[in-house]
Amino acid sequence: MRGRGILSKIANLVIFILLEIACLHLVTNSAALQRTWFARWSHAFMGTVWGASESVRNYFSLSAENKRLVEENNALQQQLAKAQHQLRQARIDTARTDSHSGYTLTPAEVVKISRNKQHNYLIINRGYEDGVQEKSGIVTPKGVVGIIDAVSEHHAFALSLQNHDISISARIGNDGGSGILVWDGIHSNIALLKEIPLQYHYQPGDTVYTSGHSLLFPPDIPLGVAGESRVINGATNEIKVTLFQDFGSVRYVTVVHNNSFDEIEAF
Repeated sequence: MRGRGILSKIANLVIFILLEIACLHLVTNSAALQRTWFARWSHAFMGTVWGASESVRNYFSLSAENKRLVEENNALQQQLAKAQHQLRQARIDTARTDSHSGYTLTPAEVVKISRNKQHNYLIINRGYEDGVQEKSGIVTPKGVVGIIDAVSEHHAFALSLQNHDISISARIGNDGGSGILVWDGIHSNIALLKEIPLQYHYQPGDTVYTSGHSLLFPPDIPLGVAGESRVINGATNEIKVTLFQDFGSVRYVTVVHNNSFDEIEAF
């Protein structure tokens, strides 16, 4: 009995589907307006189905597309890193001798620096294999950074200008007096220009330069701007200098070595 019921339901369903198909056939062939309506309906239905299928296809293709974009991005990042490395090496590997000034100039990169001590230092990635020697200066376009104290094969250790153990010879203005420039020990960008004779007059805002009276640094390297002063022991001025060099961002430097250093020291 149950089997007959199932067969009866299937037969009824088949008859219903056949009748629907017949009705659709009659409708499409009965009138032009009805045919147009049916065509529009069928086209809209097919468009919806095709659009949905295309969306599904695009959705499943997103994974492959994202993977391709990630791979391209990684390749571009690697190319950029390689170009930056080559640029750094080209900048660092270029060493030259300035025959006019008598100084050998060797570009280098700071690999470590301290800034929060009374005896700060820095380490650069050039050593005696690169021609770097002790008692050489380290400068940037913004001023003096330090003095090399020890050299290994591929690195050099230098005392920073922010160190109580070093001082440099400096001059105020183009024709002003020369004195000793030392870090004030407190502020990262303040130094003191000491032992300036009282007869040398200056104006706040005058530029302070290396004097050229030292064996370590060429003359006329801008160091900073002169500020307020005070008289020491009634004989000399001590002038506050705001340094141009930002020790918090220094990275690329130049090692300067006086080619006549040993000869002059021998006198």
